[in-house]
Amino acid sequence: MKSIVLGYPRIGEKRELKKAIESYWRKNTSEDNLKIITKGLREKAWKSQDNLGIDLISSNDFSLYDQVLDMCITLGCIPERFKNLSGLDQYFAMARGLQNEEVDVTAMEMTKWFDTNYHYIVPEIIKNQTFALNSNKIINEYKEASALGIKTKPVIIGPLTFLLLGKEKESGFNRLELLDQLLPIYKALINEIDSLGVEYLQIDEPILATDLSLDEQAAITRTYEYFDEINSGVKIILANYFDCYGNNLDLALKLPVAVLHLDLVSCSLQLNDVLSHRSFNTTKTLSLGLVDGRNIWKNDFKKSLEFIQKARQKLKIESVWIGTSCSLLHSPYDLDLEKNTKGINTTIIQWLAFSKQKLKELGDLKKLATDPNNDVSGHIYNENIRASQNKLESKLIHNPTVKQRIQTLSFADSERNARFSKRQLLQRKTLKLPLFPTTTIGSFPQTNAVRLTRAKFKKGELSQELYDEFIKKETEETIRFQENIGLDVLVHGEFERNDMVEYFGEQLDGFIFTKFGWVQSYGTRCVKPPIIFGDVSRPHAMTVKWSTFAQSITEKPVKGMLTGPVTILQWSFVRNDQPKAITCNQIALAIRDEVSDLEKAGIKIIQIDEPAIREGLPLRNEDRKKYLDWAVKAFRISASGVADDTQIHTHMCYSEFNDIIKSIADMDADVITIETSRSEMELLSVFVDFKYPNEIGPGVYDIHSPRVPTQEEIESLIEKASKLLPQENIWVNPDCGLKTRDWPETKTALVNLVHSAKNMREKLAQSV
Repeated sequence: MKSIVLGYPRIGEKRELKKAIESYWRKNTSEDNLKIITKGLREKAWKSQDNLGIDLISSNDFSLYDQVLDMCITLGCIPERFKNLSGLDQYFAMARGLQNEEVDVTAMEMTKWFDTNYHYIVPEIIKNQTFALNSNKIINEYKEASALGIKTKPVIIGPLTFLLLGKEKESGFNRLELLDQLLPIYKALINEIDSLGVEYLQIDEPILATDLSLDEQAAITRTYEYFDEINSGVKIILANYFDCYGNNLDLALKLPVAVLHLDLVSCSLQLNDVLSHRSFNTTKTLSLGLVDGRNIWKNDFKKSLEFIQKARQKLKIESVWIGTSCSLLHSPYDLDLEKNTKGINTTIIQWLAFSKQKLKELGDLKKLATDPNNDVSGHIYNENIRASQNKLESKLIHNPTVKQRIQTLSFADSERNARFSKRQLLQRKTLKLPLFPTTTIGSFPQTNAVRLTRAKFKKGELSQELYDEFIKKETEETIRFQENIGLDVLVHGEFERNDMVEYFGEQLDGFIFTKFGWVQSYGTRCVKPPIIFGDVSRPHAMTVKWSTFAQSITEKPVKGMLTGPVTILQWSFVRNDQPKAITCNQIALAIRDEVSDLEKAGIKIIQIDEPAIREGLPLRNEDRKKYLDWAVKAFRISASGVADDTQIHTHMCYSEFNDIIKSIADMDADVITIETSRSEMELLSVFVDFKYPNEIGPGVYDIHSPRVPTQEEIESLIEKASKLLPQENIWVNPDCGLKTRDWPETKTALVNLVHSAKNMREKLAQSV
């Protein structure tokens, strides 16, 4: 029996990678020094796994930005606009764009990695796409580990997942047509890996967790038969995760691969399906993904051992591996870092396991499966059972008042009083906004001064009075800036907030927080997800203070800014002892109370951000309706307790909307703002085809890039939108919040945005 880890966090235990790369971007760190730091992070990760007895450790799971972007470089799939660049300049320009005196290139698109909050760079594919192998990273990292005495299994993204997650940048062809050009590149890569004496190669094909067409299924079969004909000494581990194989199971079982990985956390029933399937070959090794790579709860050894025993009834012990369900990229680094912070209740901490602890869980499971009668094994098992029982019986988890409120929810709690067409007339009368109203998504740049002041306040080094004075000053300066440049709907800037989910979770009962529980979201952007351990309720108002202060110092409308229930749920580590729908409704009621308090305080526009609605969508069609029903209902519960002339906004970013557009319409937000700049309004087409009835703010500049769009660029995007949508329904705004940007670029970009909207109004006035 072997233990296998599909991938390990790369950011470092205290976000060392983030700090090093951002220092490099600021030109405070040389490329050579960056290489030294990143090499150290890889070595530490490998040694951690080796020291805890992991048999199959990954290499090439490290990345400076994103593993799909890395695969673009490996395969030579580099868009033409980046060809004049090289090295890290090219790499980071593909991810973030680049704008200087010599170069002005836009970044590649970015979207969510399946149903996670991790973002990947979308490969750009053209009809006459060429590929060329660049294996340096993969080979060098394998050699680095070997020099430490650690033999790893390289990890690469499979050709079908790469192609199907990519995007055709011109019409008239299907990206699957490029498979024949791509396979020889993979063949050359496999041969290079074989020449190093590598025993196992992990090929990630999570596209197998989705519904594939017959042509796509045939392409999978053709690909792995082609690999089998290479006759290399490398044994392929085919890794699928995030869901079961579903309708792809028969073809997966027939593929000529040495090892098949099953994510038994996301789909526990599939082991029975595999073992009883007519195509199951008992000479194949099964890798059982038992330790959850996406959540932080301790493994249930009793349940895991049942899976292992079931597999061993059909397979020899050496043909049963145990591993993580997916890469630990989605899990925090080390729970031990929390033990001296006094941040987590000691009762709750015994229920948790972060990445390092998950390695130990794999080692413990291996001991229990191979030597169950050992005294040490007995102690390990009993300790695990006690922790599970303690969690089940704990009074910390349950709140009878919250449970009663959930039980009494009615249909009326998720309904606005009037239809949108009537609400729209009332809102226009109340708000008196111009055509193409301009606004931002919510947050403004958080400078070092803002972050340091907030940190001092949290540590008790700054009084409430002095902290409030600082936030008032930042807020007022931001309100004045927005007034001066002519924005129509203002925001208070969110200087009191650290993260759009963490800020709310800190004020809700049922949540706990870590100090070092960082997880990569994209590039150097890391988030620290709250942990929902019990019933959720709102003990006090969370945002009214600063929203009403901002509104009190301006005549223009100020939006109240909230995070929606589905996003708070999706971007937290969620309790696993009740259905997610129940937890989501608990959060929805808490947000509903906040919406009500904002309205009573005079806030007439309230934005409830739901960027994670699409992210939570199950990967298989058969599971989607149930999810969308409860997700949409939760949003409506949060938003429906207001008067008809109070305008409800929502925001979604980096999502494909084609398959959920009806559900977005069913959310019935008065205004939705979306990301469309990287796709040059392409994402808007689904709203047009659907004849989306409510108002839309298609983002007109990409805030995830430091590049500043020109006024002409923004205006051309508004013109595109105005040809597709009713002009009276269009808002003008950035793609997302501005928290991660710097003030100089933000000011220039927003001035360009406002001027563009004004120019469009003037053009329309002249044409009448």
